[in-house]
Amino acid sequence: MRLLAASLTALAALALPGTAMAQSTTATAGPFPVTGNVPGLCSGGTLSNANSSFALGVLIDTATGLRRTDLAAPPKILTGAFCTVRSNISISATALQSVNNIAAPGAGFSRTVHYTASASGWTTTPATFATGSASNPGSSQERSTAFQGDISVGIGSFSTGGGEGLRLVADTAYQGIVTVTLAVAN
Repeated sequence: MRLLAASLTALAALALPGTAMAQSTTATAGPFPVTGNVPGLCSGGTLSNANSSFALGVLIDTATGLRRTDLAAPPKILTGAFCTVRSNISISATALQSVNNIAAPGAGFSRTVHYTASASGWTTTPATFATGSASNPGSSQERSTAFQGDISVGIGSFSTGGGEGLRLVADTAYQGIVTVTLAVAN
């Protein structure tokens, strides 16, 4: 009887999982590193309302022939701008110039309207560029972190090139350009 009980115990031990005689069927390999990268990238977004012109209309007061003192245009909004890293925003502009009437203006006349262009919303201090200024140190601003948001581009502070007492020469087209650049900072 003892022999039969010992044999049954030995058979039962073979049939139970986790007993000393069972073999492991699990193997571990690795670790396998998972890698990737995100490059420094900037996008200026898209222009809302798809209207890229600052249309000022008639530049002069038709009663006096002098530049209008109430010139204004709504800002342009660049929506969805982003940079994945530290970035610089900069703005530059050219004065409004008579396009067709390019001859040197006579005494008492000008063919230039200066203004200040600004890009705000990206940095605490807006980037600004004054077309009549010899230097524009505030035209470039740095942001130290990645960011996404809207940039508002505006123009204002108009002045007549050569002095406010000058009248603008007649022309159907005065044109200037504002350029905003968003770039990865070095």
